[in-house]
Amino acid sequence: MIVGLLVALLLAGVVSLWASASPDGLNRVAGDLGFAGAEQASGAQDGPLAGYEVAGIDSRWSGGVAGVIGCLVVLACTSALMLLRKRSTPRTVGGE
Repeated sequence: MIVGLLVALLLAGVVSLWASASPDGLNRVAGDLGFAGAEQASGAQDGPLAGYEVAGIDSRWSGGVAGVIGCLVVLACTSALMLLRKRSTPRTVGGE
């Protein structure tokens, strides 16, 4: 589990530096089909990780830091859900 976490953090924090700046698949299809101009501002556009960047950090590392934060948030949420599920699962007595 720790190795998996380290690989995820490495991919999010370091390998993301070489991610393509080209539009992703959804943006490409929207442009190809002509509805890219119909997009509207998101309510999360001013969020702390908007645009896969962290404000106040050099643009080269900003995406990697945002990726690491995202991985840690997902880890925290899934860990909390696993703990809640474990506590709510009834225990059987005698292996029934």
